[in-house]
This record gives sequence, structure tokens and C-alpha cells, in this order.
Amino acid sequence: MMKRFLFFVCTLVFIGTTKAQTYNSYYGGIVANTSASNVLNDLTTFESFGIKTLGSTALTNTQNWITARYQSLGYTNVVLQPFTHNGKTTNNIIVTKTGTVYPNTFLIIDAHYDTINGPGTNDNGTGTVLLLELARLLKDVATEYSIKFIHFSGEEAGLIGSQYYVNTTVIPQNMDIKLVFNIDEVGGVNGMTNNTVVCERDQSSPPSNNAASAAATTVLANCIELYSNLNTEISYAYASDYIPFENNGEIITGLYEKNISPVNHTANDNLANMDPVYAYEVIKGSLGAAMEFSVAYDASLGVDDTTFDASITMYPNPASKNMTISFKNPLQASVDFKLVDIQGKEIVSKTLTQQTEQISVDSLSKATYLAVFKIGNQRSIKKVILN
Repeated sequence: MMKRFLFFVCTLVFIGTTKAQTYNSYYGGIVANTSASNVLNDLTTFESFGIKTLGSTALTNTQNWITARYQSLGYTNVVLQPFTHNGKTTNNIIVTKTGTVYPNTFLIIDAHYDTINGPGTNDNGTGTVLLLELARLLKDVATEYSIKFIHFSGEEAGLIGSQYYVNTTVIPQNMDIKLVFNIDEVGGVNGMTNNTVVCERDQSSPPSNNAASAAATTVLANCIELYSNLNTEISYAYASDYIPFENNGEIITGLYEKNISPVNHTANDNLANMDPVYAYEVIKGSLGAAMEFSVAYDASLGVDDTTFDASITMYPNPASKNMTISFKNPLQASVDFKLVDIQGKEIVSKTLTQQTEQISVDSLSKATYLAVFKIGNQRSIKKVILN
């Protein structure tokens, strides 16, 4: 993280006990697989590379370690994005996990991996390790939205890597970003009671994205408390890699430690001065939030004749004017239905409550669509042709 003040200049707001989100047992099962030993080992490895300034061998070695980890996990879409600052070339590391329903809409989870003056085990080894653990646990989890895990370089030099990514990728590609979830310095302070994490929302200009950021940050805080042992506070976002996205009008949120380390940007930013158990709890809560934001679901449901998937009939298919949806089994709850085009754009959204319902499609373009049915943790995705 760039410079952080020891006192927040805005009033912190506690999240109450009433939660919009409810505990999802499928998400909880995945969170339970978070490995404290992985977290500790990875923080130790990150620290061992030394001071990771731009152009240094230490930063290159860290980059190679991060890249190799994703490859070992089975990720194939791993991209190094080079950029040069003050004559020194470095890379952003961009890893993409494709969503099943909205492949072209992205949840970006990011952290920087460069440091100054010290090994940066807290700032920002904690964010780096958090991304690696989330990527491990989400590798084979189906998500409706695509996820980009991005390790930015050049944050400590002035948000250089994230600004470069926004300027050269986000803007020219008109990238559809659902949310940017930034992680920076979440290791706590050794010897203190580290039981609260700060959830950061956008409170700056442009104001058009502030309300959506506040809503996302409330979801984040709720998920942190549902899937970890931490309490939450809400404050404002600043001085980290979500800012170039925020300036571009994207919706942002983020996490930052409540007890602010006094040794960041020094040789003493090391494992001995932080709380790895706290980092582990932050990872658990972040994993729950990432699944909530990306709409994760159990893809093993709906694979035999007795399941939700097999109970759905759609006819005619191909269709031209109307399409009938029928459920073989009695509905115990309403079903969320969406018709999505091949670019991931939602064309029709409807709540189905009847055993048989008719959907008008005569105003839609002739094309192939995905019909997405959702009830609880169950999903069914079927191809629909309109002609």
C-alpha cells in the first residue's frame, strides 16, 4: 500500500447484526478447506525473496513464483503484461477463470506484489497470498461470472501497474467489470488483538458509482462475518490499486487491516511483526465474498434424472414467438430464470412460480441463447435457439 495514515479521517460505521446475505452451506464447505499452513508457508516464501522494487531480481523471482503457482493449479490463461516505469520493466500478472453464464463480465480480485524498503510480508505479501489461496480453492468451482486474479506491480511507485492496465486494457476493450475487489495489507500486528477488518467503499468523485460501491461493501462485510471469525468496520477507499478503476467509473470495494502496522515500508515488514492467523481469517471471509460476488454454485447438482436439471422442459426449441417452460416436479420455491445472449448480456429476467409458464420471445433477435434456471444452490443451464 502507498502511504496510509494512522487515523481515519472519516467516521467508521459498524455493520449491524442484520445481514442481507445468509450463510450458504456450499460456500461454507469450500471456505473450510482454506489452509492455514498454505498461508504461513506462502508468506514465508514471499518474505524470502527480499525487497521487491521495480527492476529488481527479487521482484522477478516473486513474479516467477506467482506465475508457476497458477500453472501448477491448472490455470491456462496466465498473462504477463509488461510495462516500463523510470526505465525499469516489470509485469502485471493476469489470470482469468471463465464464468459459465457471463463469460465477458468480470469480478476482478487484485493485490500488488511489489514492495519498498523491506520484504513487504504484510504490505503486500498478505494480499498476494490471499489471491493464491482463493485461486486454489476456486479452480474447480463453477461461477456464473468470470474472475480475473490480478497481481499488480508498481503500486508502491504510484499505482503504476493498475493505471497501466486500466489505460491499455480496461478502457480500449470497454471491459465489462462487475466489481473490483482490492486486497492490500491484511496481516494485522503481532501482539495486538486482531479481530476486525476494515471494508472500504468509494466515497469520492465521480459520485455515480458510489452507491453501488456502498452496496457491494455491505455485501463484503456481511460475508466476512458469515465465513470468518472477524468483525468488520466500513471506511473509505483510497491510495491503492482500485483507485484507477474508481476514476474510470468502475464499482470498487476492498479490505485493509484495522490495526495498522507501524513497520510497513521498512526492513521490519516481516512475518515476525504480523499475525498470520488474522491473515488466514481474512482469506476465509474473502473467499466467501468472492463466491457471493461471482455467483458460485455446485455444478455437481443437476446431473441425473431425479434432479432439478432433468425436471425442466422447454419447448419448442428452436422457438419463434413463444416458449413454454414446464417443471416435471412440483415447485417448492420460486425459480429465477434468465435468458442470456452469447456475449453474456441478460436479455430476459423473470421469477417463475407456476408449474408451466409461457415466455414471449417474438421481439428477440434470432440467435442462440442460454437459459439459466436457479433455485437455491442448484443451477440448470440450457441452450435455446430462436428463429
